[in-house]
Amino acid sequence: MRPLRSFLFVPGDSEKKLAKAAQSPADALILDLEDSVAQGRKEFARGLVAAYLTAEQATGAQLWVRINPLTSGLALRDLATVITDRLAGIMIPKVDGPADVLAVSHYLDALEVSAGVDGGAQLLPVATETARSPFALGEYSTAGLTRLYGLTWGAEDLSADVGATTNLGRDARWTHTYQTVRSLTLLGAKAAGVQAVETLYVDIADRDGLSEDCRWARSEGFSGRIAIHPAQVETINAAFTPTDAEVEFARRVVAAFESTVDGAVALDGKMLDAPHLKQARQVLTLTEGF
Repeated sequence: MRPLRSFLFVPGDSEKKLAKAAQSPADALILDLEDSVAQGRKEFARGLVAAYLTAEQATGAQLWVRINPLTSGLALRDLATVITDRLAGIMIPKVDGPADVLAVSHYLDALEVSAGVDGGAQLLPVATETARSPFALGEYSTAGLTRLYGLTWGAEDLSADVGATTNLGRDARWTHTYQTVRSLTLLGAKAAGVQAVETLYVDIADRDGLSEDCRWARSEGFSGRIAIHPAQVETINAAFTPTDAEVEFARRVVAAFESTVDGAVALDGKMLDAPHLKQARQVLTLTEGF
């Protein structure tokens, strides 16, 4: 199954934005019950999101829900409200480590049985939003999390948790702390055999910057990105879709290896071996369904 390129946040308490999101080209919509919803509107948002998940929608996007943190006392109620056959996954904010993700997985096991829903909702934790969480990124590979889709990271909540006044340097790049947790998220995801999802790009007017940043992220191993505005989605999709030249070269690499029993082949004057074949197959996987 191909990875999801784009995850678009949609405020769960906005009927207008929920309706408009159905027309988005995003691979996944994240119906948000957390940060974009004021405390006094949580119950209202749950009702809207539950209705959205059960209504007939003219969208091919997967439907995900970002619940409130486990520590908020709201998460279990969020989960109980959104369990339907159309729920593709849950984003879990502010986790400290795999134990939090496992707790949500157990909640889903019970709620799906109770609701008579076939299991299958996946999990995407935001794995760096607390000062403790980065130290657990290497533990996901041995945690037995069968629902785990991938790992993503966040800078804003981490900044607040550590008391930082900024997370960007003078060149508008992440400062060392955030570069570190980003890299650890990528490595933690790959060690666990799941997807690494790049965090949001806050400047919604800078499409060129977004495109460049996405292409750089894909070259490093990230498979998709979170969008905070509908206008970002097409740029993200394009950047995380292999180019025609990449696909053509990948097919040639696979064909070259299939035509020999040797562990290495020569192609275009270069020697290629097993890692190159793996990369080529990953490129072809990314093109499935696009």
